[in-house]
Amino acid sequence: MLSVELHAHSALSYDGRDPVDLLLEQAAGVGLDALAVTDHDEIDASIEAAEKAPDYGLVGIVGMEVTSAVGHVLAFGIEEGIESGLPFDETLDRIRDQGGIAVVPHPFQKSRHGVAAHVSDEQLASADAVEVYNSRLFTGRSNRQAEKFAVRNGLPMTAGSDAHISEMVGQAVTEVGADERSAAAILDGIAAGRTSVVGKRTPWRVSLKQFGGGAKRRALRALDSLR
Repeated sequence: MLSVELHAHSALSYDGRDPVDLLLEQAAGVGLDALAVTDHDEIDASIEAAEKAPDYGLVGIVGMEVTSAVGHVLAFGIEEGIESGLPFDETLDRIRDQGGIAVVPHPFQKSRHGVAAHVSDEQLASADAVEVYNSRLFTGRSNRQAEKFAVRNGLPMTAGSDAHISEMVGQAVTEVGADERSAAAILDGIAAGRTSVVGKRTPWRVSLKQFGGGAKRRALRALDSLR
């Protein structure tokens, strides 16, 4: 079983803070086997992280968090960025066209661009996996809804820290049964449902810090774009 962080943001995300080296350093420091950097609608930092990962004793997985027309979708195993704003079904198709897998993060969290409120159960169940434990929770209700949905529909389950600062990498990880220590084997293991989730809640003060820092960075970038 390999311990994998499948949901982490770098400074390339509009609400991320740290460069990929700090994310990789943290992942290695907490004993993970693999890391996917999943920036919002950006892929360059994830490619960089995947290239550097072996230097930290890690497997790097290329991915991104795509903003579909109805909410967020994690894309893994892709080579090029997926266009934002596409319909949910087309977003999944574009990911698979590149040989990747589509995982729906925090599907029942409306305030975090979860897709469940805007797609049918059949559409949601067409994903390759569902994130059932996101460490940025307050009551845990949305995570429980996601887990129940995944169990009811026989979907593979994943976890993610949804880290926007490097210290939170590894808060929630997916244990994957992989045939070998590689990105392809990890993604095959996820798609086949050879997963279990391990996680703990991101402390509220840290969640607020991440939210506040992200809001500040978004504002500064908006101002820069006006200059």
